[in-house]
Amino acid sequence: MKRVREAFENGAFLLDLDADNLDEVFRQSIVAMVGGGFLSPGNGAAIEQELHRREAVASTAIGNAVAIPHAYLDGVEEPSIFFVRLRRGVDMGAPDLRPTRYVFILVGPKDVASEHLDTLTQIARCMSDREFRYDMRQAMRQSDLIDALDAFEERISPESRTRPVDDGLEYSGQFAGGFLADLRRRLACYWSDFRDGLQAKSLGSVLFLYFACLAPTITFGGLMESATGGRIGATEMLLATAVGGFLFSLFGGQPLLILGGTGPHLVFTKVLYELCVQFGLPFLPTYAWVGCWSALFLIILSLTDASCLLKFFTRFTDEIFALLISVIFIQESLKSILRFLHDAHAEQIEHDTAFLALLLSLGTFAGAMMLSRFRKTRYLSRGMREFLADFGPTIALGSMMAFGLLFPQVAMEQLRVPDRLEPTASSEMTSGNEAEPSGTESTASEKRPWLVSMFSLPVWVWFASAIPALLVTMLTFLEQNITARIVNSPDNHLKKGPGYHLDLFGIGILRFLCSICGLPWLVAATVRSLNHVRSLATVEEKSVAGGETREEIIHVNETRVTGMAISLLIGLSLFLLPLLKMVPIAVLYGLFLYMGVVSLGGNQFFERLILWVTDPTLYPKTHYTRTVRMWTIHRYTAIQVVCLASLMLMSWSSIKVLFPLLIALLVPIRLLIGNWFQERDLAALDAAAEPESEETHWV
Repeated sequence: MKRVREAFENGAFLLDLDADNLDEVFRQSIVAMVGGGFLSPGNGAAIEQELHRREAVASTAIGNAVAIPHAYLDGVEEPSIFFVRLRRGVDMGAPDLRPTRYVFILVGPKDVASEHLDTLTQIARCMSDREFRYDMRQAMRQSDLIDALDAFEERISPESRTRPVDDGLEYSGQFAGGFLADLRRRLACYWSDFRDGLQAKSLGSVLFLYFACLAPTITFGGLMESATGGRIGATEMLLATAVGGFLFSLFGGQPLLILGGTGPHLVFTKVLYELCVQFGLPFLPTYAWVGCWSALFLIILSLTDASCLLKFFTRFTDEIFALLISVIFIQESLKSILRFLHDAHAEQIEHDTAFLALLLSLGTFAGAMMLSRFRKTRYLSRGMREFLADFGPTIALGSMMAFGLLFPQVAMEQLRVPDRLEPTASSEMTSGNEAEPSGTESTASEKRPWLVSMFSLPVWVWFASAIPALLVTMLTFLEQNITARIVNSPDNHLKKGPGYHLDLFGIGILRFLCSICGLPWLVAATVRSLNHVRSLATVEEKSVAGGETREEIIHVNETRVTGMAISLLIGLSLFLLPLLKMVPIAVLYGLFLYMGVVSLGGNQFFERLILWVTDPTLYPKTHYTRTVRMWTIHRYTAIQVVCLASLMLMSWSSIKVLFPLLIALLVPIRLLIGNWFQERDLAALDAAAEPESEETHWV
């Protein structure tokens, strides 16, 4: 890398050159080289002519948005490299079809042309590294370029290359060994977790995810109130999400995880309430004891390296679980949107109300989708495209809310939130007959205290609560760790390391606090966490067969700032409850739909499912379509479809409380199908990450 380093140190670079075609790139680059003293004025025209001649023979674009044009003439005295970063990509016929943004111009006398291949290899090696391309993209000055080169050389040093990759799932064999390893790993980058959040992209992420998290929080709160006979409601859900989310973002091992209420935990809470009614037990004290036992079990699991069992989980399980949660999000969103039309047909609401609600929902979804993809277009400047893409969901949400205000005469359903910050249940409900229906309670009754009276129960219930606690602990363990595995996937290229054991310990502490206060239990929410990662990701466009393109993540801004800010805003919402009632519920349904659809991106199970309705001649040339027979791919996908369908049927059945057991069964199912497929095929279909060879088109 010596020559590249010398070029950066000597100032032989030009950042954000404004050019629309190759002629402009060469002309302005030669002018800059002459002006900087890197090329004599008499050689400028000849060098430019030679560059064009060489480009006419074959494109010097090597892929990864990089081109290495070169000219070797007798009149040039010394070999040199000049780096140019273009403001907009220029099509130079690269083998991966990506527009070129990084140009390394090689100039020298003819007698050093033999060194060209050496230099080209060095540059190609640098630019094939995603993190280096990101650093070059973000560089604003000379020191940034040199720092990027230093960081790259550190990554490829023999010490780094021979150092085993720590996935955080190696069994330590010591009590709290994994927990302490997570703590050391995350403490090493703790302050950078805050520094890295001071970017405009973080603001876009916070504004988008504030509404994306607020809406399901209130929705789950309403469902929880219905499922628990009014014992736990939206107020408790908002408070738990705000406080729990802030503490987890501040101290958690993987701050990109977003905590919240989830469907499986809602189902369990509903079943627990029904059991309390059946046995005549007060719900909140019983709930508190179950939660405390569960907290104890979770802490024990975290301190005994139980998360290392995830070693047996593979992409097979992760993809099924992720697609299940995405499908549920999409299904519930569409069901809510179509309910407007159903209610209008049944004359329960006005037709203009249903039509406006449909416009707001689909407008939010379409606007967010189009703006999030705006960075791919050629319109406006690169900075403006990045801004619109990062803030797309927020802009779409605000635009549709403003559009709805243009029709004040149309009565729209608003976001349902409590009137003030106070417990949902009254003190009347904490008496011995709490489990009775609450329809006759007095509205003037005194509200319960925030701390649950746990010791009002018979002593046998204290210990019997450990039985249901085992089941919810298994559910929490699987849901938390599978979501963490998906977030920590190699496809996301996270650099700071995971913290499975530390996260589980934190969830246990939060479980205890929420239980004694009668608040909902929190766990990592898959769709919200995936959208958090994608909102902080820098992506590049990758071409596949058939002229299609897809985005790939090259860098994620790993920070604690966004999670803390989202939780703080949700907490502040508790003091702005009357204002939240002005938000039309329809725009939030559109945002839900967007989150569900976007979370499908990068799920290879979903991509292989699409192959069933794709023209075989247009199949993407991926590592598995090139090495595995089509029938084998479809057979493997069909097994995943059966597993997905079974999980969905279980979640709708009367025995849905056993849902976590079926998730756990995916592991032995994956081991079993190893007898039906060749090991070589499974290695491709179930690979933890896309092979690096998929990205290095220049090799």
